Amino acid sequence: MNNMLKILIAEENSEIFKTKQDVFEQNEFQAYFCPKNGNIVIEKIKSIEPDVVLMNMFMSGLDGIAVMKAVRGSYGQESPVFVIMSDSEDNLLQKEAFRAGACYYAIKPFRTEYLLERITEIISGNEKPLISGNLYSMDSELEVLITSILHQIGVPAHIKGYYYLRSSIILAVKHPEIINAVTKKLYPAIASKYDTTPSRVERTIRHSIEVAWNRGDVDVLDSYFGYTINSSRGKPTNSEFIAMLSDRIRLKNNLAA
Repeated sequence: MNNMLKILIAEENSEIFKTKQDVFEQNEFQAYFCPKNGNIVIEKIKSIEPDVVLMNMFMSGLDGIAVMKAVRGSYGQESPVFVIMSDSEDNLLQKEAFRAGACYYAIKPFRTEYLLERITEIISGNEKPLISGNLYSMDSELEVLITSILHQIGVPAHIKGYYYLRSSIILAVKHPEIINAVTKKLYPAIASKYDTTPSRVERTIRHSIEVAWNRGDVDVLDSYFGYTINSSRGKPTNSEFIAMLSDRIRLKNNLAA
């Protein structure tokens, strides 16, 4: 138990999490629970000193943003890692959460084991930026925008390819020339980031696109990819998918190439 990370979960209906104690233990987390009340969360943080706080954006007492600001004002760099969970995919809410100090924004429903895996990556430093800066200063607004687009398209957030795709698009937005060297540069960069192999990155991204094509809304897919979704053309390739979205983001947001 002493080597486990302590995670405080602020949720009214915590029974769902309590039935997954084995999942927490398998991922080396010791779970603590408290009501969905910002004032109580702060008190629990003081008494438990958790490594991670998983809480809702909207709570009674104080909301998630107020809690993060209050705790960071008291603890500074020693404050816990904050993860916000929400039913809303609203971009403004996500931006506010990141600006207030959240390290991750989990949209319900999600699988607990995948969320814990993501948190472990963040804490261990394996979720490092591909370009520069640290976890808190990397372009959170760009990440929020890409996250929203992937949700709209239908890429599930609980599969590995979701993270590979998001990191690939961020890299392509910042370095558009890399789309001409997907095999030689992009896949190896993503593989290095997630401690895997370039071939596995390629296969996982391809699978994620297939999943999106099977479950996604045709009108949404057509708005992003146009002719690529007709029956004769089929789904876009990995490089087409990444290139189209990164180009769209760069042009829409007037980002310099």
